[in-house]
Amino acid sequence: MSQLSTGTDYAALAAHFRPLFDRIAEGAVERERSRTLPHEAITWLKEAGFGTVRIPKEQGGWGASLPQLFQLLTELAEADSNLPQALRAHFAFVEDRLNQPDSAERARWFRRFIDGELVGSGWTEIGTVKLGDVITRVTPATNGWTLSGEKFYSTGTLYADWIDVYARRNDNQGDVIALVSTHQPGVTREDDWDGFGQRLTGSGTTRFDNAHVEQEHVFDFATRFRYQTAFYQHVLLATLAGIGRAVARDGARAVAARHRIYSHGNGDASRQDAQVLQVIGEITSLAFAVEATVIRATHSLQSAYEAHLSSDEAQLLAVNALAEAEAGQAQVIASELVPRAATELFNALGASDTRISKALDRHWRNARTVSSHNPVIYKARDIGGWKVSGTPPTGIWQIGRGEG
Repeated sequence: MSQLSTGTDYAALAAHFRPLFDRIAEGAVERERSRTLPHEAITWLKEAGFGTVRIPKEQGGWGASLPQLFQLLTELAEADSNLPQALRAHFAFVEDRLNQPDSAERARWFRRFIDGELVGSGWTEIGTVKLGDVITRVTPATNGWTLSGEKFYSTGTLYADWIDVYARRNDNQGDVIALVSTHQPGVTREDDWDGFGQRLTGSGTTRFDNAHVEQEHVFDFATRFRYQTAFYQHVLLATLAGIGRAVARDGARAVAARHRIYSHGNGDASRQDAQVLQVIGEITSLAFAVEATVIRATHSLQSAYEAHLSSDEAQLLAVNALAEAEAGQAQVIASELVPRAATELFNALGASDTRISKALDRHWRNARTVSSHNPVIYKARDIGGWKVSGTPPTGIWQIGRGEG
């Protein structure tokens, strides 16, 4: 029987990582200004065992619950919002292994993660690929498989030892997940992500040229953990919640330190101006509301995880639909309120705080970029259909070129 990761002492868990988060936060502005990839910060996280947070205690991890994982990712996102997203594929693959039966293969993956190895993402193809098609292919070989193709939005691959690749088998046309080692000449990773936000997530192009894949590292996509779409969204939700906390933090610090005032203001210092304090109170409340919403939604995700051993199909459908719906509702709220807080921040400050040296614009740019993932308009529509007629929210979807 698989051990379930149902929770640990969060105070001890957070206390272990918070000094590291503080250290990461110290360099966040400079990394943003110089576009320096956070290789050093990722190394610190690996060495501290951050990638093992969900692995059961009996197998060397922390045994954290999903609410605890996403609370911790929120704290990390407050320090640097690029990092939780860069680790998104890693935690998703860990989650997939947690949903599989105990086996020697599963234990080997856990040991790799305890040793500090990380997983990146290789799912999305751009260009002329048609909706529903997969150009990246795996082909049987004498000593395993070969993988060829190209992916974009390869989040986290620049920091990863393995890449979780969505591909199609050449022999039977089945859709699979191939875990390919980055430590080989057949894998090329490029830092060409040119979005205006989340610029340090390592989300560029990855090319596979007859890359070698071990025989046991190709998995039927149909066996993937059922709440994966909600899980992926929750990493983005935790990132948004962390950005909200950073906006409130930076706003309060800037007002407390500000000496310039306006002749038609309301106090001898910004920190005494009632209208300025109101702005800080409002953005702090927006951040609080988002974090509370995100935390609430994580509990249905935990329920979906704990139910995965059940043979009751009706129960599985219900708990997974609820997890998807609550993730969507949280996305609707977070995608609206965090960019709003990042804009309202400047009503408490002055033109001097728009200087590039302060990099306060990164909060809006990062929040808007994260909010553009997995279109929120379709999530709101799904929630409406679920509420009105009981239609389960979309769990698995694809993107590609339409016939028109």
